[in-house]
Amino acid sequence: MSPKPAASIRSKAEDIDLEDVMSKEAQMYDGDEEFGGPEARKQLERKLVRKLDLRMSILIIIYILNYIDRNNASAARLRGFETDLHLQGQQFATLLSILYVGYILMQIPSNMLLNYTGRPSIYLPCCMIVWGTISCLTGVTTGFVGALLTRFFLGFVEAAFFPGALFLLSKWYTRKELGVRTALLSCGSLISNAFGSLIASGILDGMEWKLGHAAWRWLFFIEGALTILAAVSAIFILPDFPATSSKWLSDLEVRLAEKRMVEDAGVGDESETESGGQVHGLLMAITDWKVWWLALALTSMVVSLSFNAYFPTLSATLGYNRTVTLLLCAPPWAFSTLVAFAVTRHSDKVGERFYHIAAPLLFGIIGFVIAISTMNTAARYVSLFLMAQSYAGFITFLAWVSNSIPRPPSKRAVALALINAFSQLGNVAGSYVWPTGWGPSYKNSYAICIATNGLTIVMCYVFKKHLDSLNKKAEAKEQAEGRPKGFRYLS
Repeated sequence: MSPKPAASIRSKAEDIDLEDVMSKEAQMYDGDEEFGGPEARKQLERKLVRKLDLRMSILIIIYILNYIDRNNASAARLRGFETDLHLQGQQFATLLSILYVGYILMQIPSNMLLNYTGRPSIYLPCCMIVWGTISCLTGVTTGFVGALLTRFFLGFVEAAFFPGALFLLSKWYTRKELGVRTALLSCGSLISNAFGSLIASGILDGMEWKLGHAAWRWLFFIEGALTILAAVSAIFILPDFPATSSKWLSDLEVRLAEKRMVEDAGVGDESETESGGQVHGLLMAITDWKVWWLALALTSMVVSLSFNAYFPTLSATLGYNRTVTLLLCAPPWAFSTLVAFAVTRHSDKVGERFYHIAAPLLFGIIGFVIAISTMNTAARYVSLFLMAQSYAGFITFLAWVSNSIPRPPSKRAVALALINAFSQLGNVAGSYVWPTGWGPSYKNSYAICIATNGLTIVMCYVFKKHLDSLNKKAEAKEQAEGRPKGFRYLS
């Protein structure tokens, strides 16, 4: 028997996303009598969401630690990391870039395994314990090869967290709730950008040769130990999926959690959509052009956001000493956190994504233009605020991905991982966008950021128009068949 062509698989994927969703809506949607009526249901739903928010909040702490463990080599470099390990030439740059090799390779199989096991409360903390241990082991390395191995496997294991966290959120929260929760999760990386270097500075200044160890080794020991401690706590706090969470929810709350997802996408999240298994979900994801389009758009955006890894360097162009330079890094990222929360919350409230992505990116372009145009201290500092707030568009984009590939879960798990993994190529490319020779103005670097930001906006607009056309087709079909309004993509 000949294999099904890719076009057939893509067609089936589209059918699941819209046609099957609409055809099953009427069958799946029951009344609220089992919850005691509409008012009783609203009270129960508020209680459920509050419980979820409390448990999911640990993901922010985990993400902060994830970023700190990933970026602490750059801070260790200030206190003898290169000298003690006898690094030469491009070896330090290789240590930074090798992390993304493991990070890219593991994201898709990790999310497939997470969806298969259905136990994120065990899977994600176990990955945390492993990467915290690897971070500690980095502190005992004595040469390039040992550090290279720890950095590779650190990326390999850390790859489980971010796409896994996005997938976990998408299993519990409706489309109108997901943007704010994605923003709160991503605030972990923004907070890490704001204060990670200051925390590292405290450790590096206060732990030099304590118990006979260099301060940079203590940096890995302490931050790795914090990760392990948080991981043990996460085992008892993180929820599993609605179908596998029973210890902290009543039977009625479990039923409501499942019903919310049914109503949000018009089709159940498990049995109604998972007849093909994990491999089928993989095939559906890799043969859906939408996944690759979003992956390319996100990669372009990540290149434009590459300034975040060089933020202290850009802050240093203002002309202040090292301590003041690090202090000046915090306010732009604090501002970015507030903007991201406000933008994503409004995006959820009005049910719109594209303009809430494009607007922050456009303000980011204004920031790049200001930085190109002048070396004035005040103007360039304002430009750093405008650049940092563009992360609001990045966070809203992540929520848009989950909304645009709603079902089945096996496809969504692979799609989230594939898009995030592919976008890491932007981090690899972005590391070469800011060579020292282009400083202190970095005009060429900012020009590249403007171009990639612009490309992202154009690609997002094309995607918006495609979703609008799908929504119009769905509306026409409902009107022709006399059915009530059903599932719609957020565009």
